[in-house]
Amino acid sequence: MAERKEPPPSSPSLSSLPVPTGPLKDVPIDWEALEDAFENNAPEVHSYLHLVTGEVLRVVDGVADPQMHVRIASDPNYLRIDPVSSREQYRWMERFIPMVEDSDLRAKLTIAIDGKGAFRRFKDVLMAFGPDREKWFTFRSERLRTFMEAWLTAHAIKPVPRPQWLEPGEGQEDRESSPESVAPSSTSLGPESEGPRSASGRRRSAEASRAHLKELADSLGPRDLDVLVSFAEFLKARRAARGFAHHTEHMAAERDSKRAADSPESS
Repeated sequence: MAERKEPPPSSPSLSSLPVPTGPLKDVPIDWEALEDAFENNAPEVHSYLHLVTGEVLRVVDGVADPQMHVRIASDPNYLRIDPVSSREQYRWMERFIPMVEDSDLRAKLTIAIDGKGAFRRFKDVLMAFGPDREKWFTFRSERLRTFMEAWLTAHAIKPVPRPQWLEPGEGQEDRESSPESVAPSSTSLGPESEGPRSASGRRRSAEASRAHLKELADSLGPRDLDVLVSFAEFLKARRAARGFAHHTEHMAAERDSKRAADSPESS
C-alpha cells in the first residue's frame, strides 16, 4: 500500500482564530451559503460574508472580473471567509472510520482515503451504505457547525434569524386564525433556530443528485459529454455572475445613499 499523504492545509485551525475584543455585531446569517463556503476550499474559489445582509458572495477566478477582489477588499461590509482546510476535512474522515460498525465497510473506507482522490472515493464507497452515509452527513455537519460558530465568534459576529419576507396575501389565513402569529414572541427563537436546520437533508439531496449525474454521464457518448460539460460551465459562470450582480447593486445603493446625504436638500 502506498504511503498515505494528507492534503496540505489551506486554512487556520480553530486554536489560531483571533479572540474578539469588541462588541458583537448582529448579522442575519445565510447558514446554507455559509456552510457551502466553509466546505469549498478550492484555490480558485473565494467567498465573502456581507456583514449587513448576511449573504455570501462567491468569486471564482477566471470567471469573475479580476478587479472584483480589489473592490471587495476595499468594502468594509465584506469579510473574507476562511474555509475548513483539506487537512482538517481529511481528519474528519479518519476519525469517522473507526466509528463504523461494519468491518468490511471500515476496510473499504480505509483503502478509499489512501492517496489522491480520497474525498471522492470516500463518498463513492458510502453511496452504497445508506445508514452509514446518514451518520457521516451528521458527523460532518456537526464539525462544520463547530468551525462556523468559532469563526463567527472570533470575528465578533452574533448570528440572528433572517427576516422572513411574505408575498402579498401569503399566510394571511394563518394569521387570522392564529392570534399568536400576530405578535410572535422573540423568546421562542432559541439557539437552535439560529443555525442550519436541514444541512444533512440538503446534503443527502446533493449527494444523490451527484450520484445520479455520474450515472447519466457514464451512459453518454463523447459528443453528449461535451454538451454536459459546457452546460455545467455555464451554470458555474451564472452563479458567479449573480454574486457579482449582488455586489454591484449593493455598491450602487451605497453611492445613492451618500449622494442623498450630501445633497443640499438633505441638510
